[in-house]
Amino acid sequence: MDDSALISLGLARYVQAVAEEVGVPPEGTEFEVSDTATAYLGLEGPGRDLMLLWNERRGWSIAVETDPTDPPVVVAHLGRPLVPPPDEVARFVDEVLAGKSGGAEPEFGVEQDRQGLAGRLREYL
Repeated sequence: MDDSALISLGLARYVQAVAEEVGVPPEGTEFEVSDTATAYLGLEGPGRDLMLLWNERRGWSIAVETDPTDPPVVVAHLGRPLVPPPDEVARFVDEVLAGKSGGAEPEFGVEQDRQGLAGRLREYL
């Protein structure tokens, strides 16, 4: 299996595992592997349309949905590692919803390391 196929399958199962930990139904999740691998989980929040986002350059963040034509406003970042265990992501969500702030916006590198990402997602295959 090549890296793209590993990433697609691994990311699908990783997002599913995170969604189960966070309590997001399957219809509230999306992921895509194109020039950048990304994931979206719709969150139930206090009076705001919140989303849990992931991408291979910055990891997990929580953002507020604004106008559909505008980019979401990020309110918190989880930070490293790039592919944390699902229970760690769930703790991050709980803490942010409880009012705690997240970390600074991480940058995992300008160069995409698709082979490294495939390796990190391999455990979800």
